[in-house]
Amino acid sequence: MTPADEPRWLDDEERDAWIMLESILTRLPTSLDAQLQRDAGISHFEYLVLAGLSMTDNRALRMKDLAAFAGGSLPRLSQVVTRLEKRGWVSRRPDPVDGRSTIADLTDAGYQVVVAAAPGHVDAVRCFVFDNLTRAQIRQLTGIGRRVVAAIDPNHPALIGLPAMNLGTQDR
Repeated sequence: MTPADEPRWLDDEERDAWIMLESILTRLPTSLDAQLQRDAGISHFEYLVLAGLSMTDNRALRMKDLAAFAGGSLPRLSQVVTRLEKRGWVSRRPDPVDGRSTIADLTDAGYQVVVAAAPGHVDAVRCFVFDNLTRAQIRQLTGIGRRVVAAIDPNHPALIGLPAMNLGTQDR
């Protein structure tokens, strides 16, 4: 193996940072999922779907945009939306602008579910993340997140925004 073929191994500082990031990536979703299951009877992914719809002006999104927001594939989203439809929380309809697309609509009952679940979820997010950071660290986390996400997916909704999304949280 020539020096050019040698892997670019992580140095000690990079390894420590990677181990911490990997721990966050595996443990935070599990902790958030457990809180939402316990307090609201829904999974973290179901919450993301309901919350994503609730943040739009008309509580509706194309399925492909909703999948991007929630960080899931279209098949996974379709399965979850089917479950949410059975509960009366979401409905689907053809997109009037693009007949090849489907729109997911948040029902009034679904909106009430996400409104009821949001305070406990926000408390968990604060407890697990923000209560442990300074304002400067929160700004650093945002900057770091943007750079990492941009390297993975330059078109990620967190970087470009979704159509008609109101990402403010004051109305919750």
